[in-house]
Amino acid sequence: MAYKKPLNISVLEAARQRISWIFDNFPRIYVSFSGGKDSTVMLHLVADEAIKRKRKFGLLFYDWECQFKTTIEHVRNMFDLYSENIDPYWISVPLKTVNGCSQHEPEWIAWDESKKDLWVREREPSSIYDKARFPFYRDNMTFEEFMPAFGEWYSSGKLTVNFIGIRCGESLNRWRTLCAGKKQSMKGRQWTTWCGGANYSAYPIYDWQASDDWIYNAKSGKPYNKIYDRMHQAGMTAHQMRIDEPFGGTQRISLWLYHVLEPETWAKMTTRISGANTGALYCKEKGNVLGNGAITLPKGHTWQSFAMSMLKSMPPKTSEHYSNKIAVYLKWYRDRGYPNGIPDLFPGDLGGKDVPSWRRICKIILRNDYWCKGLSFSPTKAASYEKYKKLMKRRRQEWRLI
Repeated sequence: MAYKKPLNISVLEAARQRISWIFDNFPRIYVSFSGGKDSTVMLHLVADEAIKRKRKFGLLFYDWECQFKTTIEHVRNMFDLYSENIDPYWISVPLKTVNGCSQHEPEWIAWDESKKDLWVREREPSSIYDKARFPFYRDNMTFEEFMPAFGEWYSSGKLTVNFIGIRCGESLNRWRTLCAGKKQSMKGRQWTTWCGGANYSAYPIYDWQASDDWIYNAKSGKPYNKIYDRMHQAGMTAHQMRIDEPFGGTQRISLWLYHVLEPETWAKMTTRISGANTGALYCKEKGNVLGNGAITLPKGHTWQSFAMSMLKSMPPKTSEHYSNKIAVYLKWYRDRGYPNGIPDLFPGDLGGKDVPSWRRICKIILRNDYWCKGLSFSPTKAASYEKYKKLMKRRRQEWRLI
């Protein structure tokens, strides 16, 4: 168990000391930049240290194609501001990610060459879109596969750190990322994480609050993403303002903002991505439409029969994908105390991953949780997905599940 320990210094000074320590100990450094408030503050702090030491660092930004124009303007400004101090990696090669708004297109590919006529905008002229630049790149590669592969490639075998601007106060999962007792860190610094080989991640502003970002912006006078001003005008609080790829199961809750803040961008997004408009209409609704909050059982159904009914109603490819994941989930619990199957509903189920039930399965289906993260799965590697499907077809027959 990790506990908070007061340092008797400000979070700004603590972050500066951590960044300085990284520069002392790592020959290769890069920043993962999203254009959001946290990664912007982190970039400024890293750049300050680099300028002081007359060192360069890598600046990595993956361009999701479907993003606020204001965010792209801010990213462009930051690349220009620190052009003399960075090795720029503004990347716009095609990458696959989840679309939590549609069962007909449960994944989408940013910069999909086959849909070039539907792109929300053209690539940034200075961005890297030649796949050959990255020898590790594969077609249908996911964002989750690309990022660690980039780090390994960028390190060239040398001790390398990736600065990531996340704050523990945003979620329990982020707190666990930094404070899990079993993880390996660099010389006991809990705000670092070993990622394999010579690669580490560092989170120098992990103990900041959202208010600390804005205090820093106000006192430093340095550039920040002006989309936050428009979010404030739209009625969002400082804690609600987020920038991310827009169509994930949790990120879709902010889709309505595109319609309000940048209607021209939104019009193109609804044409580009299946289910985008539906996601925006119902992203705030509680219940069975998108699985937000409490869900209800239709009359005449058990949770198990409701899940099976939804699987039958899906497009065959999507149904097969969910069935494979659910079969593994059922087999895992059958071998661990549930020989007659998991319960339909587990009393007191508050969302813990160790509480199996058919209601939980219904929840992930309704939420369009394509990779079944709600059942503790990770994305299957794109390169081995076809082999995975063949393997699962055989195993499901052996297990007699789903």
